[in-house]
Amino acid sequence: MTESAHAEGNAGEQADRAAAGVRADRAAAGVWSGSWVAERLGVELAGDEALPALLGLALRRNPRRAHLLVSNVLGKHVPQSPSVVYGHGVALGRRVRDLLGAEEAARAVVLGYAETATGLGHCVADGLGPAAYLHSTRRPVAGVARAGGFEESHSHATSHLLLPRDPELLAGDGPLVLVDDEFSTGNTVLNTVRALHERYPRERYVVVALVDTRSPADAGRLEEFAREIGVRVDLVTAASGTVRLPPGVLEKGQELVARHEAPPVEPPTEYSGGPSAPPARPGPSGSVARVGLRWPDGLPDGGRHGFTTAHRERLEAALPGMAARIAEALPADARRVLVLGFEELMYAPLRLAHALEETTGAEVRYSTTTRSPVLAVDDPGYAIRTRLVFPAHDDPADGPGERYAYNVAGAGFDAVVAVVDSAADTPALHAPDGLPARLAAHVPHVLLAVVPSYVPGATRAPHAPERPSMLPEPLRGPAFSSYAPDEVGWLLQDLSDVTLEAPTEEREEAIQRGGAHYAESLPVEYQPSEQYQQLFHAALDTSAARLARAVGAVTEVVLTERSPRPVLVSLARAGTPVGVLMRRWAHFRHGLDLPHYAVSIVRGRGIDANALRWLAEHHDPADVVFVDGWTGKGAITRELAAALRDFEETDGVTGFDPEIAVLADPGSCVRTYGTRDDFLIPSACLNSTVSGLISRTVLRADLVGPHDFHGAKFYRELAAADLSPAFLDAVSARFPDVTDAVDAQAKELLSADRAPTWEGWAAVERISEEYGIHDVNLVKPGVGETTRVMLRRVPWKVLARAGAGADLDHVRLLAEQRGVPVEEVDDLPYTCVGLIHPRYTRGATGADGRAVAL
Repeated sequence: MTESAHAEGNAGEQADRAAAGVRADRAAAGVWSGSWVAERLGVELAGDEALPALLGLALRRNPRRAHLLVSNVLGKHVPQSPSVVYGHGVALGRRVRDLLGAEEAARAVVLGYAETATGLGHCVADGLGPAAYLHSTRRPVAGVARAGGFEESHSHATSHLLLPRDPELLAGDGPLVLVDDEFSTGNTVLNTVRALHERYPRERYVVVALVDTRSPADAGRLEEFAREIGVRVDLVTAASGTVRLPPGVLEKGQELVARHEAPPVEPPTEYSGGPSAPPARPGPSGSVARVGLRWPDGLPDGGRHGFTTAHRERLEAALPGMAARIAEALPADARRVLVLGFEELMYAPLRLAHALEETTGAEVRYSTTTRSPVLAVDDPGYAIRTRLVFPAHDDPADGPGERYAYNVAGAGFDAVVAVVDSAADTPALHAPDGLPARLAAHVPHVLLAVVPSYVPGATRAPHAPERPSMLPEPLRGPAFSSYAPDEVGWLLQDLSDVTLEAPTEEREEAIQRGGAHYAESLPVEYQPSEQYQQLFHAALDTSAARLARAVGAVTEVVLTERSPRPVLVSLARAGTPVGVLMRRWAHFRHGLDLPHYAVSIVRGRGIDANALRWLAEHHDPADVVFVDGWTGKGAITRELAAALRDFEETDGVTGFDPEIAVLADPGSCVRTYGTRDDFLIPSACLNSTVSGLISRTVLRADLVGPHDFHGAKFYRELAAADLSPAFLDAVSARFPDVTDAVDAQAKELLSADRAPTWEGWAAVERISEEYGIHDVNLVKPGVGETTRVMLRRVPWKVLARAGAGADLDHVRLLAEQRGVPVEEVDDLPYTCVGLIHPRYTRGATGADGRAVAL
């Protein structure tokens, strides 16, 4: 076994400056943060001069070990400058790179230990260079196979799992770099190497730690073990020394803990940052609000399942923007800010804090919450001055329990940015005794930032075909669509340069004769007359508040019943404006920045399977909520359910919920809706000019290959007529006016029996027979579907419910312009029904283009 020097002069300027800064802080205070324990227990810390600057002492509330070495540079228990924390880890990584050489460093895999060293290990990987990173975890993840595990004997929580997304990550023969914050006995490293070497043998290991406090006997055990299995083990640390423990220290420590332990007394606080809570407002102490990071889609939140060089590059590119969003959300007068990570989630909060430190004038500090139970004593000579206690909020595998944030209360912070992953964004987090509420009792401003929990896609079934190796990223505006880039990502391919439009009559003839599918071509975009556009604006003025209520109600139902952090997936294109509005409501009311995508679904052909594969790769399918504008007879509802069953069978991916969330459900086809009234949704009045200038989707074999998304066109040339932003803004502007009404409507919906009755489908079947059509696909119920018939198909007649009012003004106008009769009908479950011409031929219209009667 070869041991490198512990305090080399070339450890890196960043780490040198960091250590000097810590020593200066302690010198200014004049008290070592381990003196309280040392004096009462007789514990001695001997070794390198750097040790007192790097470490303090505290007492564990743990029957296995009395003392705790508290790092001043790790960013776990002691808030520290993020540049100090990051600098120490990177400097250690550079020393490992120098030790291994460039070629071996490129083959290395870095393994960090949960929970304390997950961030340190990641920083070491950054310093090492192009090395993959993985950390052990105490969080089992459904669907991810274990690649190993080991025990940590002295810890309060012992079992470590290894859950790499790629099982081959640990199978190489390059060096394995094991990173922990403290190398105290060597037992954890021995357990790890023993477990992994049996399964993935290799020739070289490197152990990295901030401090090495092993006894000579423990050092000898590791050397002997290395010789026994025939490998080389190198050691790289920042400092070394010995902790000398007097006899009976465990019993004395427990007595001391019992004498000084007292439950923390914390004032109540009003908290309003939960997934279903109203907008944040100040409580008796501090305020709590959310900040949207816009974390890159599909980027892992850390190394639980592996983190590659490509991931690192994506994170580096995104950090400035995310830090800017945090800075913008902070109070202008915040001078001292803490970024608080969450247990194993250490690296992402650290990098956010580091970027914030570099871009803001505030003094930024970084630390994380922890499982580790430690006694708090408010004394300058003790490392843990204060303790906040709150319940676990990520549904831990070992059951509920206390969690802690140390040295936060009373530290003079003007604001705390609490960063958690979405798996921990639960009702327990937002409870009156949850972390944000505890923080708000001591800090004027609390921001909650949620990083999406990365979960690898489920394993394919053995018979499943190979997935395409690389699916493209979503298309976004302004390159594709007139929507802002954060409003929606289109899982489509751009066919703007392909001529796909055909005259309506030709398309109808081909479709009804079975010679073509409706998705193989596009209708010529209908450009409404000035009179019709005036009618659209009038309809929008009168219905904006009603739309806002429906948007708010369906969004609240989704957040309550489906997922606190849903991934909205609109069925393009009618669902897309609704998805954008739901996303806006979630941000307006709860500060949530929900992911939103648009995908293609084609009647008779199903949903785009490649889009589902992309979603499964980047999100938990259980969080996906499919969104559409309205239901007619429920054909798309049935289509989606069948398509997801087929997808589960072919790809082995489970978790997608076929239930569609819609603005209006007049056909009683779904459980998740804002209203079941059949009223005018103005986005149904127009085509692309109210849907981001995007065409209906296209699926044609010569254009869409097996590894392609379905296609669509972006009508850039219609920009002057685009009403998409105006429609969204008109509805969003009414959000503040309808908040109370939405609360009442959502409460009523959540307590109601919303089981689908499918009365719309029954009505369509009856109409199909009564009017001699004998094809339910030619019966289009509801205001939205009738409007589509008038704009895109060859209409035969319109059935209107007797007494229907202004909701049908635009339909009557279109019917007049196209010479289509409007027939009033009693007992119609919809406001209107559009009938497509059932026996269409070219001769079924006259020279003026008007439909003829049968």
